[in-house]
Amino acid sequence: MGPLEGVKVVELAGLGPAPFACMLLAELGADVLRIDRPGGGMSFGPPELDLVNRGRRSAALDLKNPAAIDVVRRLAAQADVLVEGFRPGVAERLGVGPDDCHAINPRLVYGRMTGWGQDGPLAQTAGHDIDYLALSGALHLIGRAGGPPQVPANLLGDFAGGSLYLVIGVLAALHDAQRSGRGQVVDAAIVDGSAHLTTMLLGALAAGTWQQERGTNLLDTGAPFYDVYETADGKHVAVGALEPQFYAELIEKLGVTAPDRSDPAQWPDLRKVLTETFRQRTQAEWATVFDGSDACVTPVLPLAADHPHLVARGTFVDDDGVRQAAPAPRFDRTPTSLGRPPARPGQHTREALTDWGITDVDDLLETGAAIQT
Repeated sequence: MGPLEGVKVVELAGLGPAPFACMLLAELGADVLRIDRPGGGMSFGPPELDLVNRGRRSAALDLKNPAAIDVVRRLAAQADVLVEGFRPGVAERLGVGPDDCHAINPRLVYGRMTGWGQDGPLAQTAGHDIDYLALSGALHLIGRAGGPPQVPANLLGDFAGGSLYLVIGVLAALHDAQRSGRGQVVDAAIVDGSAHLTTMLLGALAAGTWQQERGTNLLDTGAPFYDVYETADGKHVAVGALEPQFYAELIEKLGVTAPDRSDPAQWPDLRKVLTETFRQRTQAEWATVFDGSDACVTPVLPLAADHPHLVARGTFVDDDGVRQAAPAPRFDRTPTSLGRPPARPGQHTREALTDWGITDVDDLLETGAAIQT
């Protein structure tokens, strides 16, 4: 199932953005074989709840063992894609770098996921989502006027600037390989993707319609009609009434007389009106007031909430008793699916390697080059 049915992917297990990218490829229909280290790596919980590992089988190989490296090469020889998230140079030292793999499979798309990229002064240094956002300028954008940058969850760097750009690169390289017969390396760096996400604002900065100072612009809480407000029960609503017609509906639904929003000098007074008004009712009451309207007012909900719209679309699903986000985007002819639940590292070693044509699995297990859990 899925538009990538028939595509074979080898994933050398890593953390965060690379696994999420491989999850997406699996949900799109690719057969992704995850190669875990014995015992697995760092996790935020038990393996069965590590949702970014859903949708694919796991084989455990000891990559310090030459026999295991030989298995990876044999897998790469028949794969369409290989994805790794090591520091630059590690895959080469192991003997499964791009040159090693392209020597046996010239059509292979070799996806590399790092924070800083494969080259540059910081390439060999450690970092995390917050660091890549900081250097790219994206972190500087987030926060209120007069305050420090605010740290977002790692959705923006790891998964938007990292995983999604890796998937885009892999898909583009697959398309090119089908035409040219030649694979290539996809160098996906979180710092690059995070910087690329700021493209619209860079244009606005050049045009003088965006200011470097946080919290003073139209889309960064500078405008009172694009902000969040506390409700009577201590919860919040989000207001995004940018266009005049939507703003007019906002004011009509609130039942207030508001200062002229076209004059930024009156924005503090407008913010005061909106703040005081939204505190007069609960979040649920405001949700009822704005239900079905174009005022662009929505409740700020916790993770995996049962809002009627999300329920109707099946945005969240319960699988094996675990609440999780359904695959996205959606296709009308080749639907995607969650696939397998997250696997324990090495859970499918014998089965998966055999299916991929590795005939000496018993020998690998006996010598410890492969581990079945």
